[in-house]
Amino acid sequence: MGKLENGQGLMKIKALKAAFPHTIPVLMGYMFMGIAFGILLRSKGYNFGWAVMMSTVIFAGSMQFVSINLLTSNFNLATVVYMTLMVNARHLFYGLSMLDQFKDMRKKKPYMIFSLTDETFSLLCSAKPPHDVNKNSFYFCIALLNHIYWITGSAIGGIIGSVLSFNTKGIDFVMTALFVVIFVEQWKANKKHIPALIGICVSLLCLITFGTSRFILPSMILMLITLTVLRKTIEMRNRQ
Repeated sequence: MGKLENGQGLMKIKALKAAFPHTIPVLMGYMFMGIAFGILLRSKGYNFGWAVMMSTVIFAGSMQFVSINLLTSNFNLATVVYMTLMVNARHLFYGLSMLDQFKDMRKKKPYMIFSLTDETFSLLCSAKPPHDVNKNSFYFCIALLNHIYWITGSAIGGIIGSVLSFNTKGIDFVMTALFVVIFVEQWKANKKHIPALIGICVSLLCLITFGTSRFILPSMILMLITLTVLRKTIEMRNRQ
């Protein structure tokens, strides 16, 4: 029993070591984003404990930034539900595309579903585990590390915000900057850019058609349909 437990422990450590290099870009982004969130939340009168709690149990970067305004305005349940749906609707499509990948995760599956952020989804789609590393443990470590980065950044931001006072205007732009960096990295990593080009064209089309406040959900639906229809063609092009 002891040897078996030691063997499992070594496998988990190996998976953690293999996953960590892939998460370094997210580490840098999440630390700054988390710090920004913690500072903004503290500026509204909430101490770092609230930042840690929200980052632990909500773990939705863009929605957490939106929630700062929801916390400081008159509470309206319908508004909260609507805003949450609009901001996080894309995660419905993330989950659908991860059904096969998560089906063997067993006890880890609920956490993998909960922790599926934009950046984690991106890594789960692109990062490949070494041949001697358990695939499920590798993916779990990616999700867990990213979650830890976000919580840590939020705590640091909450503490900084309690001891320093400065102008926070524009600080929430770090999330947009991280999305751009991830897109550029994926573009460089793949010779064939068909999915990225589809995403850009569909997003622009829906932006023009539906406007800035309503284009996310239609663009996600249209991307899903387009990528499903062109899946075989894209896979053939990638193998060339």
